Amino acid sequence: MKNYGKEIILDIHNCDVSKFNRNDIKKYIIALCNLIDMQREDLHWWDYNGYPEEYDKAEDHLKGVTCVQFIKTSNIVIHTVDPFKKLFVNIFSCKDFDSNLTANFTADWFSGQISSFTVVDRK
Repeated sequence: MKNYGKEIILDIHNCDVSKFNRNDIKKYIIALCNLIDMQREDLHWWDYNGYPEEYDKAEDHLKGVTCVQFIKTSNIVIHTVDPFKKLFVNIFSCKDFDSNLTANFTADWFSGQISSFTVVDRK
């Protein structure tokens, strides 16, 4: 059966949390899409931007930034967990891309270490 595409599921720990903000994450997404030749579409954010009191009240596992970058061939989803210096990234595309290059680029960008890296072939 021919592959429809693939998804990588990437957990990165011990990240530089100063990069867990909309500006740096958007720069990462632009650089990543250029690197793996993906066409960006809509970008959506869920975070505490402009609501510092809510951030302070949130449980630790909810403190961070979440975004979905739609790409022409599917999407990139990013979740940060600030207090734990963790980053979770899912990239799904029906267009092929280099999984190892993508994982290493992401770990380097956020100055973290790959904790878990899974490639799923979609059929």
